[in-house]
Amino acid sequence: MGKPGFSEPVKLVCAVMGRDEAMLNRGRDLMGEQYGEAELASPVFDFSFTSYYEPEMGAGLVKQFLGFGPLVDPADLADIKRTSNDLEAGVARADGLPGRGVNIDPGYVNGGQLVLATTKNYSHRIYLGNGIYAELTLLYARGAFNPLPWTYRDYRTDEALAFFTRARGVFLDQRR
Repeated sequence: MGKPGFSEPVKLVCAVMGRDEAMLNRGRDLMGEQYGEAELASPVFDFSFTSYYEPEMGAGLVKQFLGFGPLVDPADLADIKRTSNDLEAGVARADGLPGRGVNIDPGYVNGGQLVLATTKNYSHRIYLGNGIYAELTLLYARGAFNPLPWTYRDYRTDEALAFFTRARGVFLDQRR
């Protein structure tokens, strides 16, 4: 019989999306106040992969991936997602229309995977508690992060894979 062990800390990452870089910076700063300064950032890119967010956030969205300094307990992922939802709710759209101004999607990177938190259930997601699910989004194998059949298109790009590979390297250095 196996004995329960303790989880190893992981690298907190998130995707921040909004209408402009000012909104991305607002999301980064809000997360930084909670979880420490962002030490990694991908280039900002146009989010043209889906129109899903346009009714709530408007058109012409941009996105950026971030990685935060201190390692966190993976068991805290559901609480981190609930916190990010609360932070989002406090940021109005800059154009004054109803909806949110920023979208923050947290997750974590460790040596073998990128896991994202979501409020949406689906067949490949695991319930964590308090209305939050976890999704294995990228799997590290054969020296690279690899997408899975359900991996969102923006997480499949060369830029995204390079960012999460870099975050993995920082995580491995911090863990030593």
